[in-house]
Amino acid sequence: MNAWRRLRLDPRAVVGAALIVAIVCAALAAPLIAHHDPIAQDLGVRLQAPSIAHWLGTDGAGRDVWARLIYGARVSLAVGFISQGIAVTLGLTFGLLAGFYGRWVDEIVMRLADVTLAFPTLLLLIAMVAALSPSLVVVFATIGLVGWAGMARLVRGQVLVVRELEFVQAIRALGARDRLIIVRHVLPNVVAPVIIAATLGIAGAIMAEAALSFLGLGVQPPTPSWGSMIADGRDLGQLRHAPWTSVAPGLAIGAAVMAFNLLGDALRDAFDPRFKRTR
Repeated sequence: MNAWRRLRLDPRAVVGAALIVAIVCAALAAPLIAHHDPIAQDLGVRLQAPSIAHWLGTDGAGRDVWARLIYGARVSLAVGFISQGIAVTLGLTFGLLAGFYGRWVDEIVMRLADVTLAFPTLLLLIAMVAALSPSLVVVFATIGLVGWAGMARLVRGQVLVVRELEFVQAIRALGARDRLIIVRHVLPNVVAPVIIAATLGIAGAIMAEAALSFLGLGVQPPTPSWGSMIADGRDLGQLRHAPWTSVAPGLAIGAAVMAFNLLGDALRDAFDPRFKRTR
């Protein structure tokens, strides 16, 4: 059974992919399925319980929770995909160079990676964002820059194995240029683990953005964000009398993170025989 067929038959892949498609479609169709302005305030309906007019109720400023939830999905997905795009680009480039050339190139790249990984991820993100002006672009960049190190170590490990394979050694003996060997023969053999890591990394990026927004260092008001929505509803009175203001975004974060983790686990088991489960 090939990898793609195993993936299609894995219930984790089906559930994860279905959730991701649902979240992406909801985010893209936000203007059609959210009938209220996500940033419009109406103090006359503040902390209103879920109803036909407001499907998930309203928050302390009278804003529609459903509308903010759907528009907030755009922020979370954008941060997840763009930040991981940055991390993959940097990690793949530096990992390929370090693993293929070794010596001083490997030493420099790995020491930089060690320095990055030596700090707790969230604390490093907080320090970097606090040093700059908190904004969506800064969140993209910081999460991507922090995530490159793990990706580079993964790619380097794969390249160290691939470069010693007989067909690669034969191509080098024939005088092929390093660029050609890396792009045509080494890179295709390290793409699968990178895709798996990136899928799992998107879940981590969504969590990181939510944490930063909860602390007020992520997406700035009035732009809706799942993390800032939880922060807005953390007041004890709201948690007791209007729990939907925090529960709804919390469930959304959990669903998004679970979806990408399920898909990532399924990809890992399908494409990496070492992780294949005993059935």
